[in-house]
Amino acid sequence: MVGVISRNETKERVREYLDELEFLAETAGAVTRKLFTQKLDLPDSKNYVGAGKLFEIKEYVKEHKIDIAIFDHELGPSQIRNLEKTLSCRILDRNNLILDIFAKRARTAHAKTQVELAQYQYLLPRLTRMWTHLERQRGGIGLRGPGETEIETDRRIIRDRIALLKKKLIKIDKQKATQRKNRGKMVQVALVGYTNVGKSTVMNMISKSEVFAENKLFATLDTTVRKVVIENLPFLMSDTVGFIRKLPHDLVESFISTLDEVREADVLIHVVDISHSDFEEQLGVVKETLAELDANDKPTILLFNKIDAYTFIEKDPDDLTPATKENLSLDDLKKTWMAKSDIPALFISAIKKQNIEEFKKVLYEQVKKIHIERYPYNDFLYNIGENV
Repeated sequence: MVGVISRNETKERVREYLDELEFLAETAGAVTRKLFTQKLDLPDSKNYVGAGKLFEIKEYVKEHKIDIAIFDHELGPSQIRNLEKTLSCRILDRNNLILDIFAKRARTAHAKTQVELAQYQYLLPRLTRMWTHLERQRGGIGLRGPGETEIETDRRIIRDRIALLKKKLIKIDKQKATQRKNRGKMVQVALVGYTNVGKSTVMNMISKSEVFAENKLFATLDTTVRKVVIENLPFLMSDTVGFIRKLPHDLVESFISTLDEVREADVLIHVVDISHSDFEEQLGVVKETLAELDANDKPTILLFNKIDAYTFIEKDPDDLTPATKENLSLDDLKKTWMAKSDIPALFISAIKKQNIEEFKKVLYEQVKKIHIERYPYNDFLYNIGENV
């Protein structure tokens, strides 16, 4: 793993990014052997890192027979070529790694099409002669124009494939829009949050269903929708793909339809992993993404999950230095900005089922308020206890 500490970042922040990159690599099936960092004003335009650091990495790669070097920033085509030539191993950047995980996790035709589109958009500017095998997908006879090189042929084939995938996605999006319209007169609730904060576990706990949940990044790619009934009130709950820092732009564009569930939701449940050391930044990343989707003004419940895993370092009574974030207990934390927020903040453990009744009560009141406003003459003709 290789990261650069630029002028606007601290050593601690870059280390957090690399820790997340390591978790991404683990999710993809790789084992991390070494983390390299270098302090530079800006990443080197030729090799990302300076000559001295590059030599150090090269020696380590050679000595330990390293297969892959992963860089925490998006690399340009020339940087990838230079690094591959120098290090003699496969070079990935953060975007490529995330795309690889998405490709592995995609299950439905919708997700597979979106991932394939994002992969081709990522590859197009990075084409080298190694991609000339792509012409065999359509056959080479009669395709190459006068004076057209192999790489230009490959680019044209990929552009055609991108256009085809975009048309396919438009068709799928229309089908999904029709499905959403057919869901009837029910309030829609969407679970949103950073990846691996426990959204699927919350979904399973509330809907009594079995949505795939795993302690890995991007365990859920496809939006899952379930009917939920609390007391006498039915509504729909959707579990959406998790957000992440530095999500590849092509992937955001491709997965925009996945987030339509967020746009069309009446209530958002923003799930936060309170046991994570950097949960406040993760919360900020999600808020920024919601703002891009024009979904920031929706009624929201802040659900701080994993309270069972929350730990803190208790200060010695004689220690007069100001308390840091690591010294705050859960009760102390609740008295900070969370107490002043206009958004309801709840603290639960979905896996241990702690404080679940309080969460259900607040959710019921939010959904009921919208339901009554929208359907004032509806008499809740549903069987109490019906739950799917």
